Amino acid sequence: MLYRGLGREALDVAYDNTNAVGMEKRNAYISDWVKRSETVSNAWSPRSNISYGSRPRQRLDVFPCGSTDAPTLLYIHGGYWQMGDKEAYGFIGDALLASGFNFVLVEYTLAPEVQMDDIVSEIYAAIDWVIEKISKYGGDPRRVFICGHSAGGHLTAMAMNDRRIAGGIAISGLFDLEPIRLNYLNQKLGLDEAEMLRNSPIRHIPAESSPLIVTVGLDELPELIRQSEDYYNAWQSRGHDGQYLPIPGHDHFSVLEELARADGLIL
Repeated sequence: MLYRGLGREALDVAYDNTNAVGMEKRNAYISDWVKRSETVSNAWSPRSNISYGSRPRQRLDVFPCGSTDAPTLLYIHGGYWQMGDKEAYGFIGDALLASGFNFVLVEYTLAPEVQMDDIVSEIYAAIDWVIEKISKYGGDPRRVFICGHSAGGHLTAMAMNDRRIAGGIAISGLFDLEPIRLNYLNQKLGLDEAEMLRNSPIRHIPAESSPLIVTVGLDELPELIRQSEDYYNAWQSRGHDGQYLPIPGHDHFSVLEELARADGLIL
């Protein structure tokens, strides 16, 4: 089966972010993120591994900024829904915390242990927890923002259906899961057509929503750039507030620096 003229082999290449930058470079990025995240955790003393559900990976870390009635950014990591851990992404919170935001890192159960429907439901449960509990950590439940990268960008877009979210940032996200269903990633995801349709954000633009930034590195794979462009166009066509932010000079991994830096382009 073809997707936009691409067969299975071409789709495998078109969505292989590790191959695009090289395994050595990807591993270097993640090693650096882990070290920086340890430094941020030591500096800000998060409340770690708080359960928001019954599964072992349904846990989150809350980094209070020390202010009262502070806005909160809830961050969802990537990994194509089948790898990754929140512990590598604390580095993103340093500048946010210094600017007066609370920061929450969300973990979720990975495929193939669960299906996409379950992963999306877990993110909704994490949002419920944050909105109900963040006031205990100095946060304003009316100012909870959501952000995610790659698979986390997809989950961010899915969560924009929740009117309680004050705004979102989808970084290098996947918004149409049909090519994912047709490529190597589906070996673990096990998406059928019905589940793909239920969980493709571009097919479920909400009638009303808060503002959304859609951003992607211009050195990323063409399919990733196209997905962001198409989703933002669909978002804008519904009359929603938002911004499309293509960032020159960044690949699928380095683009996160524009969120982590105090002078980054995303914040």
